[in-house]
Amino acid sequence: MPVVNDAHTSPSTDLTNLLALDQTSAEQFVLGLGWPRYRTKQLLRWLYQKRVRDIEQMTDLSKAERACLKVVALVGRSQDGRIIRSEDGTRKFLIRLEDGLLVESVLIPEGRRLTLCLSTQVGCTLDCDFCLTGKMGLKRNLKAHEIVEQVLVVQDRLEPDERLSSLVLMGMGEPLANLDAVSDAIARLTNEEWGLGIPARRITLSTAGLASRLKEIASLGVNLAISLNATTNAQRDRLMPAVNRLHPLDALLAACRAYPLPPRRRLTFEYVLLAGVNDSDQDAKRLTKLLRGLPCKVNLIPFNEFPNSPYRRPDDATALRFQAHLKQAGLDTFIRKSKGRDVLGACGQLGEVRRREPVALTPVGADC
Repeated sequence: MPVVNDAHTSPSTDLTNLLALDQTSAEQFVLGLGWPRYRTKQLLRWLYQKRVRDIEQMTDLSKAERACLKVVALVGRSQDGRIIRSEDGTRKFLIRLEDGLLVESVLIPEGRRLTLCLSTQVGCTLDCDFCLTGKMGLKRNLKAHEIVEQVLVVQDRLEPDERLSSLVLMGMGEPLANLDAVSDAIARLTNEEWGLGIPARRITLSTAGLASRLKEIASLGVNLAISLNATTNAQRDRLMPAVNRLHPLDALLAACRAYPLPPRRRLTFEYVLLAGVNDSDQDAKRLTKLLRGLPCKVNLIPFNEFPNSPYRRPDDATALRFQAHLKQAGLDTFIRKSKGRDVLGACGQLGEVRRREPVALTPVGADC
């Protein structure tokens, strides 16, 4: 019998949660059982490619091997959650974690494309003034398997003709404040041999701008998006005080210019437009100067309002005028369509569930 590692056990049992194991610890676990090394990838394929919820579903193990495994381990998939559906087809998933906390992820349709927005923390370590998640404060970091399980839960609930097109790590939390778990999760998501096999180029990591950690993202192979939202330090101090105090605009832009972009890749800058705050012609002109010479595109996000926020969404004419300034300066600039606003599922709205009758999210098997 293996020695159970406390770091991988459920708080309610001394059984090892197989999902909590990375490839190295899974191999150690398998060898501790006295099994051959190749069983490691068998187990991992069942967890990530077949999405099993029970050891009995691992049918290429003998009955005796499954019985042995059940004595010391379990598949720690979440058994509780809800889906809230938006009028525009967006689906917000609320998944209950082992300690009772809820994490939110959002499935966003765009034509035949489906983008899944993943959370990396419960709440957020930052205090961006225009973001509802920031009002929660940080409850805790998510573990690698809790990030990946958001994908597994959504895949379980897709229609037969639906496939995920891309993933964005821009839900609840700041990914770079939980980078070890995020890196581990990305390794499991992209692994083709036993993981989910999602190409790294289809994954985007969005950061509020922890400049000193940007270079650590390059080795992950994913796309990088920087949430800028201001054109002066005074403005950013008001909107994003915690991150701008540590990484002011000049340091952030210097880190962006030094970022080792792969060939034919660009940085993405996200800019939330707040009516009367950062949406003026002068803001647009300053933004073009800040980004001059950078291989990048700009996503403009008209503010998604939430209860008790002092900020308002600009009108369409203002957003279009701002976009026109940037395009005239040669910047590829897009106005992002907000999806899921009626269920607080849009950018900056995660962290509070609107009172409405949710759809039950029931456990499903790997064949669904």
